[in-house]
Amino acid sequence: MSLPLAPDATDYISLEDAHFIQAPEAFFRAWKRGAQIAGTEWFGDGTHEGWLRAHSKWDLKPRLLVVNDALGVLSGGEKIFLSAMVSFYNAREGGAMLKRSGFLGFADLGGLDLERRKVITDLALNYSGW
Repeated sequence: MSLPLAPDATDYISLEDAHFIQAPEAFFRAWKRGAQIAGTEWFGDGTHEGWLRAHSKWDLKPRLLVVNDALGVLSGGEKIFLSAMVSFYNAREGGAMLKRSGFLGFADLGGLDLERRKVITDLALNYSGW
């Protein structure tokens, strides 16, 4: 015998289902914004034209070797933002980059401007795996 779900529970499940149906597209839009903010040279084929042509997150994968090599010359905020983005693509690589960038925890995201915070928030909210 199965018991019916409480009305609040069915509303919650419906909201979650609706969110996660649209999450992959919302993630890509946030990812593309982040790639533009960080610099298109770090993603996909490394060109602005490649960024314009991108239709999925796969078209804008981080260029891990290039990003790793550049960490030493980027500002603190640039390092953290770019490393946080990379961590959505590859947790191990991104985590190591965050550590190299001096990132100790989420409070360190407080040093980012509003635009970058919104990107990271949207990525976290809509992440459903790479």
